[in-house]
Amino acid sequence: MRDMERYVKKILEANVYDVAQQTPLEEASSLSQRTGARVLLKREDEQPVFSFKIRGAYNKIRQLSAEAAARGVITASAGNHAQGVALAAFRAGIEAHIVMGENTPTIKVEAVRRFGGKVILHGDSYDEAAAHAGQLEKEHGYTYVHPFDDPDVIAGQGTIGMEILRQHTGRLDAIYLPVGGGGLIGGVGAYVKYLRPEVKIIGVECEGSAGMSAALRAGRRVKLKADELDQFADGTAVRQVGVENFRLARKVVDDVITVSVDEICAAIKDMFEDTRAIAEPSGALAIAGLKKHAKRGETVVAVVSGANMNFDRLRHVSERTDVGEQREILLGVTIPEEPGSFRHFCAAIGKRSITEFNYRYVDGSQAHVLVGIQTPQGQDRQKLIARLGRKYEVEDLSDNEVAVLHVRHMVGGAASVENEKLFRFEFPEKPGALLKFLTVLGNDYNISMFHYRNHGSAYGRVLAGIQIPDGRMRVFLRQLGEIGYRYWNESGNPAYRQFLGGRP
Repeated sequence: MRDMERYVKKILEANVYDVAQQTPLEEASSLSQRTGARVLLKREDEQPVFSFKIRGAYNKIRQLSAEAAARGVITASAGNHAQGVALAAFRAGIEAHIVMGENTPTIKVEAVRRFGGKVILHGDSYDEAAAHAGQLEKEHGYTYVHPFDDPDVIAGQGTIGMEILRQHTGRLDAIYLPVGGGGLIGGVGAYVKYLRPEVKIIGVECEGSAGMSAALRAGRRVKLKADELDQFADGTAVRQVGVENFRLARKVVDDVITVSVDEICAAIKDMFEDTRAIAEPSGALAIAGLKKHAKRGETVVAVVSGANMNFDRLRHVSERTDVGEQREILLGVTIPEEPGSFRHFCAAIGKRSITEFNYRYVDGSQAHVLVGIQTPQGQDRQKLIARLGRKYEVEDLSDNEVAVLHVRHMVGGAASVENEKLFRFEFPEKPGALLKFLTVLGNDYNISMFHYRNHGSAYGRVLAGIQIPDGRMRVFLRQLGEIGYRYWNESGNPAYRQFLGGRP
């Protein structure tokens, strides 16, 4: 309890409002109606840097000694903390050096420069950027402003909890918060649990970057594997939570839940429908979490943590939204190659909206169809699939990453290629990424198929068919390890077999 008192005191003394704003706590009427809970949104996307990170950054910087301030500050960040440090340092008249990954979205890099920060692009991940920032700190004597593992930063973020309790004095069942390194949930949790211990503090993580969930299960901090870290919600994609953050979380966090990429995309749309504002993926995590977790009749708060998203990324979000809401099913269907078969198939689907219809001739007796079908909210999609399955061979591809990300844009190029294996990759969005891939592989393999899609994020999605001679798979996988890009072997994927000619 004494520890909580210390943090409450620091939060009450954290005068962040020279730079930050007290953001609104707004009721989300559509979300409330759909979930049966009363949903309130804490709009941190309305901060001057479009993220809550300005609070912790400014609280740290404003307390620096004259000597430390004169040396200048440095930090590493995926973008939101970087903008907070840059603006806070500018207001304080301090030089700020910001190390960001070379694949950081342009909107965040340009924003840091606009706020006066000196940008240093280094590495492909937060961890590589942080290591370089630590080296520069030692070489030049800069003061390091950590994105989350610092009591003053945690206290700055905790002012959000103070505002929530001041803005809503009635019944409150739970507060949902996105979790990356743990600064936000630690600060808000410390304040709220001290004053209102009955309020549940619920963290929300993306399935592919759930470091806090893993740590709480293990009872210690764990480091996620770099090649398994999902960068979709880049603002919370951290391999390991902070030391102080984990210590606090064990005291103040009631639960941490995970959500999928599709559920995050659906939450972005939910927020847009209620507010006409667009959250970035990590900014919508709390909404995605409460949709899965909140109970009817409860009053809950979701902290919308940020809105720094490249406009081009909206295309990808829009594509995945209907899947996240289960409004669209994507099916691979084999139909007879005969007159009238299309009409019979459409009649079997019934009066439903068709979002996509791709046809591929196979032989004289069969054709493959990739079809997207809109299903109304609450309708049992399995009944439709079962009904179609009584007449046709049907494969549900709705959750198949290869089908959703690539095949639906490629249907029509089926071929049977000797020794072809299918791999899905995440390439960092930076010059030379493809050249590095090809250089390491050398001349030992023929690339028989290649499909790349830019989603406006830090990583592009690639699907490649590669002819790998017998007995060379172990060598090939070792070479992929040297490249360091995330990859998945999709050679057995049913969408590959049906639409691209892959052999069973």
